[in-house]
Amino acid sequence: MALSKTTQDHDEIRRWAEARGAVPAEVADTDKGRGTGLLRFCFPKAPNQNNSGLKEISWDEFFQKFDKSDLELIYQEKTAAGEESNFNKLVHPDDEEHSSRKSGSSGSHSKSHKSHAA
Repeated sequence: MALSKTTQDHDEIRRWAEARGAVPAEVADTDKGRGTGLLRFCFPKAPNQNNSGLKEISWDEFFQKFDKSDLELIYQEKTAAGEESNFNKLVHPDDEEHSSRKSGSSGSHSKSHKSHAA
């Protein structure tokens, strides 16, 4: 069984993404004037990755929007078969279905508001 982890720690998130060649991105045309659109990771080496709806953004911009939206990342290091996993999901901590803040969760949780240069 592959275990998921949950974090808001910028260093942990960036380490996980960069280890997989992922870059921070925003779904184009989703900010609706609020300044924060849907955040994603783009995996340039993944099959069928040519998604014209994703716009690459800097790590600083990603974490600014991540913190403003009070998001957390649910991710996996390894698949059930033991291979490197790209599974990830950005969620709101108040979403009881996904958050590690609910009682009885097995996810790890840490928070950091460190800024990183692009």
